[in-house]
Amino acid sequence: MTTTRWRVLVVCTGNSARSIMAEALFQTLGAGTIEVVSAGSAPTGRVHPLALEQISRLPVDPSRFGSKSLASVLEAETTPFDLVVTVCDHAAESCGTFPGDPARLHWGLADPAAHLEPQQARQAFSACFDELSERIGALLNEPMA
Repeated sequence: MTTTRWRVLVVCTGNSARSIMAEALFQTLGAGTIEVVSAGSAPTGRVHPLALEQISRLPVDPSRFGSKSLASVLEAETTPFDLVVTVCDHAAESCGTFPGDPARLHWGLADPAAHLEPQQARQAFSACFDELSERIGALLNEPMA
């Protein structure tokens, strides 16, 4: 990696659920070893309330997280990312290349916001959050080469 801390970009289409939850998990689980930001290829401009509910399980302030465009994040960043993680198939297909040619991972997770019935949606968000937590935990246990 280019620095002593991993610089991670998590990308989804809307940047309202999966990528936001992943950003919060990377910050928490990678405490001190990760610089992370999330973005969307077509951001909704808001974070889904059920994503914020899941983030509230962590020792972070959920109000810190907001929906951002991929273009604005890339424009604001002066140091290339070490790793780009796409968490939906559309983002993986539409993102293109990134400055610095970072490593890439794709986790094609189902959109929990696709569930309209409240109880199913809550369960889908919880399952997605748990899946992200497992994957990020496993990734952080790998050597940072």
